[in-house]
Amino acid sequence: MTQNLVSLTLSDAQLEALDQALAAIESQLEGLVALTPEQRRAMPKMGEKSEAFCRQTISLLQQNPQIVPATVSVPDAVADLTALDRLRPRAQRLARLSERANDTQTALGSDVMATSLQGYALLKVAGKRQGLESLRDALGTRFVKRTRATEEKAA
Repeated sequence: MTQNLVSLTLSDAQLEALDQALAAIESQLEGLVALTPEQRRAMPKMGEKSEAFCRQTISLLQQNPQIVPATVSVPDAVADLTALDRLRPRAQRLARLSERANDTQTALGSDVMATSLQGYALLKVAGKRQGLESLRDALGTRFVKRTRATEEKAA
């Protein structure tokens, strides 16, 4: 049974247009940061449950500047909230597109793997009479299960 989860053809013109669009997106979002895993773990995070608390606190601090020391930058927090509100819907769209691209890559790879497995099975049966044994054997190394002792000797 043949598997064909996806059929996708990308022309050179489409790829060029896609590369240009991605370059435009990257240039428009050059202010994005990349955090290390350690930074992600160490920083306080504003999740869904905390967002209302944060928004209310920032609002109260704006309304009562007399209690805010100079070391606490409420204008920066307001600017961060504004940027978050403006970036979030675009980031969600990009995440959906990225997920679809990842799913398409998985489906394309699965289609190729399914056909390759069918072809390998055909080689095992019909290849004996066609002088393809050595090629089939070379392909079969993908399925050889190594024991831990074999892997340690190879290293």
